[in-house]
Amino acid sequence: MSEDFYVKKNSTEIPLMHSLDEIDRKILLALHQNSRISYTDLGQQIGLSRVAVQARINALAEKEIIERFTVVINPVKVGLSVSAFFNVDIEPMYLDEVAERLDQEPAVTSLYHMTGPSTLHMHGIFADMEEMEQFLLEKLYKMPGIVKVESQLLLKRYKSRMGMRL
Repeated sequence: MSEDFYVKKNSTEIPLMHSLDEIDRKILLALHQNSRISYTDLGQQIGLSRVAVQARINALAEKEIIERFTVVINPVKVGLSVSAFFNVDIEPMYLDEVAERLDQEPAVTSLYHMTGPSTLHMHGIFADMEEMEQFLLEKLYKMPGIVKVESQLLLKRYKSRMGMRL
């Protein structure tokens, strides 16, 4: 890629997007690294006033470029030691219904409609194997249209990023 295609900072690259100018990209990079940074500190970092930073962040949120501000919790530190990925094959006519029901499950952390051999790719976090088994037996397997479920347990997390790569 050409040097003009990316803005680089601390080995993180932000793709140049047509709807974002350089200042918006700098704001997004800073918020991605620390979403708790104050408008004043962020303004000093990128050379804008607090009011200008706040206005730009509000505009990014209104355009839904920023979907939400959140916190990332370490599941092991709060007693959720089993992390599993599931490939779920579903009859097409039940896809939306199953996805909506799984969306309501607290253990389900992500859910994607995928191409390839499985219909849904899902991640879940559970306190222990018994809780995961209970989820499978009492909830997932009982949903209409479920054809097949494959699971993989996470052994070690090397990297986890919320949201898109900037």
